[in-house]
Formats: sequence, structure tokens, C-alpha cells
Amino acid sequence: MNTPKRGRSPTPDPVRELTRLRIRLAEAESTLTAIRSGEVDALVVAGQAGPRVFTLEGADHAYRVLIESMNEGALTLTADGAVLYANQGFARMVDYPLEQVTGSSFRRFLAAEDQAALQPLLKRAGKVGAKLQTILNTSSGSRMPVQLSIRPLPRKNSTGATLGLVVTDLTEARRNEELLRALTHRVVQVQEAERGRVALELHDHITQLLCAILVRSQTLADRLPAREATAKREASELAKLLGEAADEVERISRNLRPGVLEHLGLIAALREICTQFAEQAGVPVKMVVGLIERLPDDIELTIYRILQEALKNSEKHAGAHHVTVNLNVTDGLVRLVIADDGIGFDPQRRPVRGKQKGGLGLVGMRERAAYVGGTLQIKSHRHAGTEIEALIPLPPGSARRTPEPTSTGRDQ
Repeated sequence: MNTPKRGRSPTPDPVRELTRLRIRLAEAESTLTAIRSGEVDALVVAGQAGPRVFTLEGADHAYRVLIESMNEGALTLTADGAVLYANQGFARMVDYPLEQVTGSSFRRFLAAEDQAALQPLLKRAGKVGAKLQTILNTSSGSRMPVQLSIRPLPRKNSTGATLGLVVTDLTEARRNEELLRALTHRVVQVQEAERGRVALELHDHITQLLCAILVRSQTLADRLPAREATAKREASELAKLLGEAADEVERISRNLRPGVLEHLGLIAALREICTQFAEQAGVPVKMVVGLIERLPDDIELTIYRILQEALKNSEKHAGAHHVTVNLNVTDGLVRLVIADDGIGFDPQRRPVRGKQKGGLGLVGMRERAAYVGGTLQIKSHRHAGTEIEALIPLPPGSARRTPEPTSTGRDQ
């Protein structure tokens, strides 16, 4: 009988060894999958000194489940913008496999115009946090409007700090903004049409009726005999009041439908508003104009209405001694600035109805500016006056000239 020689190991079975390696590989892949999904909080590794426990920093299963269920994208970045972690929500946003997102630079997903601004933004966000609205590029080539909310996330046992990033899809919000803007445009159109209708009714019917009554009352006053001095005086007073009423109705009609804007142009219309304001409020107005040609009707009407509302607010609330109106063209924009030296107010404070400036009038001015693609900013402080600035895109080819000061009202 043959016996194996001592000191020689038996020949390993290749099939058995391959099976054992496959089992170990499957176990390793299962472990890695559990770690990435947050199902593992710690690992026990056998070693020469005995088993050692390694706790996975931040491996909280409940929080990971919450983050993975978010509609928003969630990422952690290094200080230079490398993606340490990304949830499935962000991978779906950019339409990339998760393994192609993790480890790459976040810059690759940004629109080209915003890539250069990423590093300064991350540096600033590493201290106090930051927010940015930008565009994400997806693998299909589409562009998604998003808001980035960045916060510093200090890491334990590390001198550096990672950044937490939440990415919110603004596609639906932008769509709603467009719908709201379209609705605002329609409301403004309907409002102006109704103003025109009412103005026409006042001018063609009420004013003419008042003028007819005025003429007949004046005729009646002239026919009264001298001995009816009291009745004659009352008739004359009535005629005077009727004349004032006719003038007031005509003024309201002009404000509702500015005929001077249609026939004489924007500058003449603005001067008329400033003159009326100076006469009624007793406050001088200095108007500086830098336009030479007619603008599109909707832009001229917008500028007219904004100035009209701003002067109304100044008369009611500001207690100003001087008002300045500046209208010019800067960098392709029509720029209208109305400034007064009144008591001012806090633009951020919610107004109390009937007690504070800054209510629906300001909302209306903002809507007017947005109607023609512009913006409106309000700068004001208590006892430091108010400045209202409207910026409206100017159509190409509009002419320009050096501003010339024009004063209206009392001497300054």
C-alpha cells in the first residue's frame, strides 16, 4: 500500500478553489452593496490581534433612506467640487448612472456660463453657505433650471470640510412663473381696455352733460332780475361748482386714458403728470430726460403708469419737499428713477392696510414692469426718502441723446 510522503501538501483542486474564490467575491460585492445603501453601520475585520470593529462615519440607515426618497438631488462635495456622494434623485435629474456621478466633478453638470463661478461659490459656501440658480446639463443634452443650496458639513477627525448640496428642480416653478406672467399680461390688457372704455364714457357723456348743465345754469343766472340778488348769487355759485366738477371729470378721464401720450408722446405726457403733481401737492419736480424717439406703445404706457403711481404714493405718504424724475437709456435699457426726500418706509415690512405706504400700488408697479419684461426695485429707509427704479429692455435701434434737465412746478 502506497502512503503519501511526509512534508508534501496535497495538490489543490482547481475547480474547488475557483468555487471558493467566487463565493468570496460574491460576499465582497454583497458587503459593498450593503455599505453603499446604508445597511451597514460597522464592519468586523479579523486580524492577528483579534477581531477589530470599524464604524462607518455617517452610516445612518434611516437618514440614508430619507435622502434616497427625496425628490431633490442631494450630494456631498469636496472643497474643490468633487462628488463624494450623490443620491438617486440627482442621478435621475442629470440622467446619468449613479456610478458615473460619484467621483466626478460637479462642474461637468453645470451650464458652461456657470462653471467658472463654481469654485468661488464653493469657497464662500464653505464658510456661510450659499444659494445659486443655474442650469444643469443632462446626458440627453436638455437643460434643467435648478436652485443649488450649499452648506458646509464639517467632518470628524479631519481638518478639511465637505459641502452638502441640495439641488431643487425649478422646471415646474419656471412654468408657473410663465403662466402667471401671461395672466398678468392679460389682466393689464383688460385693465387698460376697461380704463379706455370708462374714460370714453366720462368724456363723451358725463363731461358733455355737465357742460350742458353749466351753460343752462349760467343762462338762468343771467336772466334773473337784479332784485333777486340772493338767487342770482346762488345760481352763479352753482355754475362755478358745475365747472369745477366738469374739470375734475375731465382730469379723471385723462388719467384713465392719457390722450396726450397717444398724440404728443411720452415726454409731453410725463411733463403733464409732473406739472399736475406739482400744482396739487405743492412740491417741485425736476425731470431729466434722455430719450429722443417714440418707444413701443406698451413700454410708453408702462413708464407713464409707473410714474403716475409713484407720484400718487409720494403725495399721499411721503411728505416730500422735492421730487426728481430721471428717464434715460443705459446699456440697452430704459431706466426710470423717481426719487423723493420724504419720510421713507421699510420696503421689507408688510404694510398695514390704510396705515402704511407700500401696498397694492407697489405690487401694481412691479407687475407693470414685468409686463414688458422689466424689473422694479425700491430703495427706502425711514427718514431717508424713497427711490423707485424701473429697468425695461429697450428695442434695438432706439436713438439716444444727452439728458437735458427740465424743471416743473415751483422754483427749487
